[in-house]
Amino acid sequence: MRFKSTKTGPYQVLAVSGTNTISFAIAADKAGTKGLLGFAVERSDPAGKQDFYAFGFKVFPSVIPRPDDKTRVKTSQHPVQSFVWDDFTAKPDHKYEYIFHPLRGTPRRLDRSAEPVAIRVRTEPLFSTLEHDIFFNRGVASSQAYTREFGNRKPSQLKGAKRTRALEWLSRQLDDAILKFIAGAAKGDTLLGCFYEFRYEPVAVALKEAVDRGVDVRLIVDAKNNKPKDENGKVQEPFPRADNLAMIEKVGLPKTSMFLREARTNAIQHNKFMVLLKGRQKKPAEVWTGSTNISDGGIHGQTNVGHWVRDQETARKFQAYWELLKSDPGAREGGDRASAIAGNKELRTAVEKILAAPASWPKVKKGITPIFSPRSGSAVLDMYAHMIDEASDASCITLAFGINKTFKDLLKDNKPDGHIGFFLLEKEDKPNPRAKDPFVRLTARNNIYQAFGSFIDEPLYRWAKETNARILQLNAHVSYIHSKFLLKDPLGADPIVVTGSANFSDASTNDNDENMLVIRGNQRVADIYFTEFNRLFYHYYFRSVQERTRKMLSEDGKKKQDRKSLFLDETDGWLAAYKPGSLKQKRVDMFRRMKGFAEPWKGPSFRVPGGPPL
Repeated sequence: MRFKSTKTGPYQVLAVSGTNTISFAIAADKAGTKGLLGFAVERSDPAGKQDFYAFGFKVFPSVIPRPDDKTRVKTSQHPVQSFVWDDFTAKPDHKYEYIFHPLRGTPRRLDRSAEPVAIRVRTEPLFSTLEHDIFFNRGVASSQAYTREFGNRKPSQLKGAKRTRALEWLSRQLDDAILKFIAGAAKGDTLLGCFYEFRYEPVAVALKEAVDRGVDVRLIVDAKNNKPKDENGKVQEPFPRADNLAMIEKVGLPKTSMFLREARTNAIQHNKFMVLLKGRQKKPAEVWTGSTNISDGGIHGQTNVGHWVRDQETARKFQAYWELLKSDPGAREGGDRASAIAGNKELRTAVEKILAAPASWPKVKKGITPIFSPRSGSAVLDMYAHMIDEASDASCITLAFGINKTFKDLLKDNKPDGHIGFFLLEKEDKPNPRAKDPFVRLTARNNIYQAFGSFIDEPLYRWAKETNARILQLNAHVSYIHSKFLLKDPLGADPIVVTGSANFSDASTNDNDENMLVIRGNQRVADIYFTEFNRLFYHYYFRSVQERTRKMLSEDGKKKQDRKSLFLDETDGWLAAYKPGSLKQKRVDMFRRMKGFAEPWKGPSFRVPGGPPL
């Protein structure tokens, strides 16, 4: 949901709420910012009967010259020096009142006399009966929070309640949502599943329990005999075939209801979806999809999203796609080249018959448009690239396997004064020595800002050394960014969200079994995805900038960088970062142009008279 405060003095606050995250921007008249040291952020929670000042990470060096990893400061003493701020600690389906207090004076004698700006917001429920529910895991095992709470220890190394807490913290109810979807299938219903990785025991057990209570459970799993090699060249068990079949055997799922996807060993069965059919009539009802593999790493490690859709037509299309895949279509191992080409062509044609893709993004209808793969040609990938390139205001995208050439060819001529794009990548975009084409780097000159998966491996004053999902043995391959979603003009009146299993690549379009949802005009869906993208992007943006720049710095240079990153400006000099055309100002301007505001909640607040203790 989207909210705005009344203008108070030179300030107005704008907000976007999702389920667990709220993003804010403060629009300010330039004349009213002179001498501004920042904002103290007060949060009032009437339901929880809490009223407190939010905590921050940066401190005034003259007040705390040597902070350590135990230092915690309130924004009432060490303010937020930004016109954009996010609360990543909000609860779903909650009412909050936020009060932004402008602070002037000096670090040791802060002047709090300026009139504050208040804004009331509501967060979205995590579970609802609406058309869409969306669930993001934490996706930030490489974080100060995990380090402080669990000591960078693997979940498997933790015992009892602490292990449970770590897994709950990492999952952030994503696993609860998957289990709830399965639990919604009653006796006489049908569950159709289609999975790349199927090795997370709680989900497998839940499906076996569904079978036992009379649900017709049918699963397609990737079972290609690919015989991969490890980094030393040693042949391993086929992945994910061996793990998938072992889990089916372990929990006792009926083999007669299992459909093995063995054809097309040069591609993967990359779907992660379920379809709920109601009653003996097998009426299509609901779909679970997204980027989450049924694995410990998918749920607890890398970034992932689960998307629950309650729409009969969408479920009908997914059912048709499932029915096609259950026959294991496509080229067979050991066949001749002509039969392989014919088999794959037949598969692509059959996929396209289920639902034709829109000719271009302007042709995308309001509501939900599923897109299935494999399919011929580049039309779908071109459409996604044009969504990014032709955004009016802003675009966001997550990329687990680099930036496709189609995107780069369109974006490389973009100018700094056009729409702004945010790219969140698994790894830094670097030249590939094996690539034939010249390397194209997208930067702020193209109005593109990139963040990539990284962690703090050198302590920075009070920040502790972190770890990552791979070291925690949560993921063997993708450690950070695994989600696959795209946002076009997410704060506009007509946002587009693309989400699913496909990696915005040639292989995911032309070769792999994949599914995507294109959702147009649903502001609620866009707001949830946008706030979660903000949470992830800026978490990794700080770390990727640190990693990229520290490689080029001397020890003295690293110390200067650390001070800039971790200490507040003791004057209003921080305002210089908000000059026109800067990234920070562009972010504020995005909120200024936001459309579709909701009414704030009404009723008494729980603010402490005069504000909470400083």
